[in-house]
Amino acid sequence: MRDTEYGDQAYRRRFSFRKKMIFIPFLAAGALALISYIVMLLWNALIPVIFHVGAISFWQAAGLLILSKILFGFGHGGHRGGPWMRRGMQARFEKMSPEERERFKEQMRDRCGSWGRHRGDWNWDRPAESAAKPAEDASRPVE
Repeated sequence: MRDTEYGDQAYRRRFSFRKKMIFIPFLAAGALALISYIVMLLWNALIPVIFHVGAISFWQAAGLLILSKILFGFGHGGHRGGPWMRRGMQARFEKMSPEERERFKEQMRDRCGSWGRHRGDWNWDRPAESAAKPAEDASRPVE
């Protein structure tokens, strides 16, 4: 008798996957214990010396870790959105008319303020002002 995709082989594959799923809670508990131990070591090595507070136990470190994850989030790793979202935003920006682009840039300036302007002129549609100055000086007559 041959195995088909609905036969014994598929059943064995599903059953072995279910057996592996049993270990996920143990793996999560082990990861929590390891990270809590690292938090406890770092806290007891740094915080009492810097702020003159007491050392903490393993369970206090675990509680501190869980509380910080609840308050500050679990993180997303890397850049939020990923490159596929940046490509989608770039495509949407390219489809905008010049008036829509200007309105979008103005809204972003209002929303973000001067954040990110440390690299010079951040308006990519017009040339940098420093590049335009030598041309203006050259057109003036010399006295």
